[in-house]
Amino acid sequence: MLILSCNAGSTSLKFKLYIMPKAVLLAEGKIERVGSINDAIFRYGDPKKNISVRKEGQNIPDYTAGIKMFLNALLDEKEGAISKIEDIETVCFKTVLARGFYNVHILSDEVMAGLEEYMDIAASHNGPYIKCINQFKALLPRVTMVGVFETGFHQTIPLERTLYGIPYSWMEKYGIRKMGYHGASHGYIAGRISDLYGKKHRLISCHLGGSGSICAVHDGKSVDNSFGFSLHTGIMHAARTGDVDTSIVPFLLGRGLSLDEITKGLTKQGGLLGISGVSEDLRYVEDAAADGHERAALAIDVYCSHIIHYIGAFYAGLGGLDCIAFAGGIGENSDIVRSKVCASLAHMGVKLDDVKNQGKKSEEQKISADNSGVIVWVIPTNEELQIVQQTWDFLQTGK
Repeated sequence: MLILSCNAGSTSLKFKLYIMPKAVLLAEGKIERVGSINDAIFRYGDPKKNISVRKEGQNIPDYTAGIKMFLNALLDEKEGAISKIEDIETVCFKTVLARGFYNVHILSDEVMAGLEEYMDIAASHNGPYIKCINQFKALLPRVTMVGVFETGFHQTIPLERTLYGIPYSWMEKYGIRKMGYHGASHGYIAGRISDLYGKKHRLISCHLGGSGSICAVHDGKSVDNSFGFSLHTGIMHAARTGDVDTSIVPFLLGRGLSLDEITKGLTKQGGLLGISGVSEDLRYVEDAAADGHERAALAIDVYCSHIIHYIGAFYAGLGGLDCIAFAGGIGENSDIVRSKVCASLAHMGVKLDDVKNQGKKSEEQKISADNSGVIVWVIPTNEELQIVQQTWDFLQTGK
């Protein structure tokens, strides 16, 4: 069976086509700057044929154009991976949040309505997926469409760790509770640690990127996550604040700021960008800090302190720790963040090998010292493979 995965961002599309159940990657594509006229970037690759294509200055005004461009590349006589579009039997999506749907589901009208209902909680995520799913349904009406929800991996978190101290009726009526996200990444990391050390382990998974989260995993199952109801919570992100005092909102309203201004500040002007004043991209923040920019250095310290805070809390909840894993664009590429975080965990028995920790990591690598009481890994995440595997399992078992 050929299963195509789709990861939709506000201005991007990522595709990977797998042969299942062997999980052989047939082709992949990436489109940047969706919505632009003559400024989009299109990438296509076929690892079996050793083909790599990059086209700049493309006209991709919407998701439909981007999807069609990738499908046409798949069918190209010379560079394509398949001979006819009917070879694709299923398309799966790394969907985020839908009211009442938290695992793997056929994208029925009811599930799509659930996505719509939580648009105001995950607008920058649900919006692109709703558009993209509808376009795929129009282009490939006979193909099965599956949503693998980011919240699914976290359904094993105990109830007492998911509830806020709010009126219980708000949870019952509106569904307000801690959800947990980045399930595809944390699930992949948990699976890899299980492959390496068996199911019995206490793991803290650190998915660190433009959006980041920390996840406590016990024997392969999620038991806590730093995210709350929305994706603006938890650790500080690239431009989102992470956890803040709810009183900030009425306080600023009383000082003359509009709700739109406050929301923009919390979700688009905060995080690394807000504190550093330099960029939401950690690479530029690290460069500025190295040049003596005090706020850039402070932003890195605040970011790491948030990560340390959650690791400490989850260490207590797990009753100890066997392994820490770093993943995501920052987790895989910033030796500065890994070093700062682990240096503060020495009392837990964590000790890095400074040589192994140096540089960016494109492959799995153990970076802890031989005498470390906790094993530390960098594991480049593979969310697309994870959701394709979950889709395959769902299609075989119905759950």
